[in-house]
Amino acid sequence: MPLKTLLLNPPSFENFDGGASSRWPATREIESYWYPVWLTYPAGMLEGSRLLDAPPHHVSAQETIEIAKEYEFLVLFTSTVGWSGDHALARAIKKANPGLKICFVGPPVTTDPDRALNECEVIDFICRREFDFSVVEFANGKPLQEILGISYKDADGVIQHNPDRPQVEDLDAMPWATKIYKRDIDVTRYNVPFLLHPYIALYSTRGCPAQCTFCLWPQTLSGHAWRKRSTDDVAAEMKWAKENFPFVKEFFFDDDTFNIQKARTIELCEKLKPLGLTWSCTSRVTTDRDTLKAMKEAGCRLLIVGFESGDPQILKNIKKGATVERAREFVKDCHDLGLVIHADFILGLPGETKDSIRNTINFAKTLDCETIQVSVAHAYPGTEFYDFAKRNHFITNEKMEDGGGHQMAHIEYPGLPTEYVMEMVHKFYDEYYFRPKAAARVVWKAIVNRDVPRLYVEAKSFMKLRSQRNKAAREKREQNALKARKGVGQNA
Repeated sequence: MPLKTLLLNPPSFENFDGGASSRWPATREIESYWYPVWLTYPAGMLEGSRLLDAPPHHVSAQETIEIAKEYEFLVLFTSTVGWSGDHALARAIKKANPGLKICFVGPPVTTDPDRALNECEVIDFICRREFDFSVVEFANGKPLQEILGISYKDADGVIQHNPDRPQVEDLDAMPWATKIYKRDIDVTRYNVPFLLHPYIALYSTRGCPAQCTFCLWPQTLSGHAWRKRSTDDVAAEMKWAKENFPFVKEFFFDDDTFNIQKARTIELCEKLKPLGLTWSCTSRVTTDRDTLKAMKEAGCRLLIVGFESGDPQILKNIKKGATVERAREFVKDCHDLGLVIHADFILGLPGETKDSIRNTINFAKTLDCETIQVSVAHAYPGTEFYDFAKRNHFITNEKMEDGGGHQMAHIEYPGLPTEYVMEMVHKFYDEYYFRPKAAARVVWKAIVNRDVPRLYVEAKSFMKLRSQRNKAAREKREQNALKARKGVGQNA
């Protein structure tokens, strides 16, 4: 028998969605949780294991400590924003269960394994990048010095970095995430505002060949090499999931880029069509009309699309590999075919100005997608964006959150104060959703989907956070004005 293993997405800030599949770790404007897909693979390979996704199940730190007493090996998925809290939790768990072996996985330990091992003495080892087989080998008794892709301190306290582990190529050999959901979690606890509830998320591929400079996942965990499951394997899992979760309203392919290969996407759609499922996925604006049509006919309802910016120069700066013109054509195709779009935008990317922000807001309104998400640009360690911001001294606050896990602007360019960016996030939302057409559409969809109570809760949560952030931006602006006045007085 392997070591009795607990795979943990740890409790953190209230409503924090920070690990194991969240590419943008934060406490959201509206409570929402993505599935811990990455942790399901080793969980499915280790007999006697348990996957504990604490945040959506509202499992407290103390409850987590009690649960961990029953295990021999802990695998904790950490995040940049939850870093210090995860260390504190690991220490408390180790104190309660001294014989427990502890491994950290996730982007922060990939980008700076030395820091992880030096800052948290209870960590026995960390896994860099894909960690599936590294933790399984340890649980099955393989010595640390023989496990690829890990870093650890030897008996003399010297940090050792074992050679990198090759990326997983045979994805069909991996366990099905949905079987671990059935075993270990309550799928009704997961909510994403623009997806039907309850929903289930899974992967059909790994990696993303796109070179977006800000994107955390391909640069730290999944890599740029695009690997795919066979369409037969994906269809078989979807059939099994439909039978075992008959109450689920929607399935979501949470791949970095689901439909990047036309032939494979159309082939998969042919196998999904007979299942009669409602499903959604990620997409790039480069997807052509034929592929979109095949997806729609196979049951696809919604696409998450990272438009990021409506300014052509910003798109070039971040190596998006897309244009404003192509985005407009893509959206027109989706509207014609009846595909819903959830559009993602980011304010504060390299080269951002007040004019480029205005361009993006105007662009978003002309696209008129069903729903939008507006994020503040975060330069995560390990990304090209972070190196750029660090090199040019644009990072004003390494913490990049407000004490509650909410994203706060931490990149400041000349002529673009952080408080202005925060204010424009809410102006963006206001201008977009307070249009009569957009507001009516949201309410009507809630009525049709019988989600009016959920809409009320989400609207209330959003307005509360909006007020808090506007207050913080106003206070920052007043502080800066006071400093400026003092500076003038001293100079006089």
